Amino acid sequence: MIPEGISLRPKSQWTNSHENFTQKLIRDASFKLRNPKGGTGWNRYRATTRNFQWLINHAIDRNIRLRALGRGWSFSKVGVTDGGIIDTLSLTFSFRVINQDINAGYAKSSEDLYFLQCGTKIHQINTRLSQKKPQRSIKASGGSNGQTIAGALSTGTHGAAFKVGAIQDFVVGLHIVSGADKHVWIERASYPVASNTWTERLEVDEVIKDDEIFNAALVSFGSFGFIHGVMIETESQFLLEERRIGNIPFSAPLKKAMTQLDFSDLVLEGEEPNKELYHFEVLFNLHNFKPNNTKKGAFLKYMFKMPYDPNVINLLPSSNFKYGEDLLGIISSLLDRLSFISDVMIPPLVNVMFKDAFKPRDPQTGTIGQIFNFTKFRGQVASAAIGITAEDSARAVELIMEVNKQKPFPGGFSLRYVKGTKATLGFTKFSKTCVLEMDGLDGKASREFLNAVWSIFEEEQIPYTLHWGKINFNLNEKRVKRMYGTASVASWIDARNHLMTIPSMSVFTNEFMEVCGLDKTQGEIV
Repeated sequence: MIPEGISLRPKSQWTNSHENFTQKLIRDASFKLRNPKGGTGWNRYRATTRNFQWLINHAIDRNIRLRALGRGWSFSKVGVTDGGIIDTLSLTFSFRVINQDINAGYAKSSEDLYFLQCGTKIHQINTRLSQKKPQRSIKASGGSNGQTIAGALSTGTHGAAFKVGAIQDFVVGLHIVSGADKHVWIERASYPVASNTWTERLEVDEVIKDDEIFNAALVSFGSFGFIHGVMIETESQFLLEERRIGNIPFSAPLKKAMTQLDFSDLVLEGEEPNKELYHFEVLFNLHNFKPNNTKKGAFLKYMFKMPYDPNVINLLPSSNFKYGEDLLGIISSLLDRLSFISDVMIPPLVNVMFKDAFKPRDPQTGTIGQIFNFTKFRGQVASAAIGITAEDSARAVELIMEVNKQKPFPGGFSLRYVKGTKATLGFTKFSKTCVLEMDGLDGKASREFLNAVWSIFEEEQIPYTLHWGKINFNLNEKRVKRMYGTASVASWIDARNHLMTIPSMSVFTNEFMEVCGLDKTQGEIV
C-alpha cells in the first residue's frame, strides 16, 4: 500500500525541459511526493522523510533505480535513470533556525541560517528571505532563479560571483535520506553549525561531521540518496548595480582582467568607495571577432554590490528577448521566431541579435532576486560550460576562435568568473575559475564544435572540467580522473560508500555514473 503523500506517476519516458534528450523509464516506477497532511510543519516534514525511505525500500525490493527530479533543467543525463523519477517539486517547506538549533562553535548568528526542503525554488527562497525583518539574501545565484535548491547545488549551478562562488558554496548542512532505514545529517567538522536540538528534531539516525564526506555530498547529482533538506547560510539584504559596456578590444587591459581579475587597466564606470565589484562577465560574438579591434571586441556585464537601500532600486523594463538576455535567451528567441532555422542561418542572425541584446545601457539596481529573475526558456538548445583556471582564459579564447573558423558554432560565447569551490567534484574547482559558456542550437554542428574545443584543450594541455548538468558527452572514467585527480575521485567514492549500503547505492546509480567510473563499491576503488 502506497503511503499518504506518495502518488504513482505511470510514466514510461521523460523529456528534459530543454528537449535535448528523452529518457526511457520503467512504467509504474515513478512517483510524486507531497508533504502528508495534518500536524505541524515539522511532523509533516518527518513523515516525508519516512516516505523517502519507503521509496528506497520499494526500489530495492523491485530491483529498480530511482532519482529525485527537480525542474529537469540539466542538458545531460547526470540526474536521470532508466528506472523511475521522483517528483519533489511540491516539497517546498522552509524553516527558521533559532538560537538553540545552532552549535556553540558556530561563529555567526542563527539569523544567518535558513533550512529549506529540497523542492524549494531559488525564486521562492529570494521571496521568503526578502520578507524577513530585517531582510536577508542568498549570497549568489545562477543566471535564472527557477531551479530547486537541491538540483542547483547538486550539479554546481553558478553565476559570476568571483568572490563568493557557486550555489553549493553557501550550503552548510545537508539532511540526506541515504537508505531504507537510514537518514543522516552532514556538515563540516571544520565548520560546525547544528546543535543536538536540531538533529534530534530531524530524528536522524546519524550525525556526520566530516569535511571530506560533506564536500563529496555537495555536488553528487542525486547519487548519495535523496537530499531532503538543505541548510544555507544567508547574509543581510544587499543591492546589485548592473552595468553593461561594449566595444572593449581583446587587448592587454582586458586580458589582464580576464587572467588575473585585476581590473586596474579597465575603465569600469560606476566605481565608488561604497561599492564592491561582485559579478564579472565577458561576452564575445564568435562570428564578429578580431583582436585589438573595438568594433569586433568584447561586451562586458559587471555588477557592483552595494548596501541595501530601497530608495535606489531602479529596474529597467524587460527587453524584447522574452527568454532572457543571456546567450541562451538569444538562441531561444531565435527558435521561437522562426518555424525553421538551420545551423548556417544562426551566425548572421546571432550577429543581428547581439547588436540589440548586448549593447550599452543605463545601469539598473535591484536585489539579487530582482536582477536574476528570469526563469522562462525554450527547448532545442545546446549549452555547454567548461571550467578552466582564470590564468588560461585569454589563451582559451584564442583557441576557441580558431576552432570556430574550421567548425562554425551556431551560437555564442561568454566567460563568467567564479570563486573556487570546496566541493570534491565541483566543476568550479580552480581557485579563480573561469567558466566558458557556449550556448547555441542543438545539433550536429554544435556537437562537432564542442568536441573540437575539448580536443584542442587536451592537445594544448589546458586543464579543464565540464559542468555536470550541461552538454558533456565526452566524459568517461579516464577524463573524470584527469579533471579532478585520482585521489579526489577516490575520496568521493569513499564518501558514498560510507553513507550507503550496496543495495542503496544500486538504487541511486545510473548509466552516467557507470560511464564516469563513479559507481564503484568499496572493494572496486582504484
